[in-house]
Amino acid sequence: MDLQTIIFIGRSGAGKGTQSNHLNTFLSGRQDDSSVLYIETGAYFRKYAQEKGYTWDRARVYGETGKRQPEFLAIWMWAQALIDNISGREHLIVDGMPRSLDEAKILDTAVSFYGRENPTVVFLNVSRQWAEDRLRGRGRPDDVKSDVVARRLAWFDQDVAPAVEYYRNNPAYRFLDINGEQTPEEVFDDILESLNLK
Repeated sequence: MDLQTIIFIGRSGAGKGTQSNHLNTFLSGRQDDSSVLYIETGAYFRKYAQEKGYTWDRARVYGETGKRQPEFLAIWMWAQALIDNISGREHLIVDGMPRSLDEAKILDTAVSFYGRENPTVVFLNVSRQWAEDRLRGRGRPDDVKSDVVARRLAWFDQDVAPAVEYYRNNPAYRFLDINGEQTPEEVFDDILESLNLK
């Protein structure tokens, strides 16, 4: 099987973590000798938010108030993960990035540098109301306060949506618009079918 490069993008609460984890498990279980490098920026932010220091103190405040973390931190984290872990012989799954058009263009340079062919963007398409209901239902501390949730959902429209349109109209990427307002099993089934992995 050809090596997959798959970028999951969508609103907070759209199910990116769930679906990218399912795909990671699915690809890891195949008998083709390829491993999977899975990069999830939200997990990196949560991990580093436990660190001590001025940078992480400020990052915690951003997270607690629903602000989007600045590009330089997000790029530093996923670039470091790539530099430290990629071998060129694995599938690559990225979840939760890019979070802006600028970051999408920088991610382009990494995709090109590593010679990743036929990259795919999986856009989990859900309405703002659906995402808000889902966020409130999952019970994370940063999903409880209504003002924080509203701010997080607003920065999708302002910052992430231009990156979605950039990918939708970029012939260098295969763009999959997946209905995220289904059961997780139905969403994953649609993803596998669209990736020709069924």
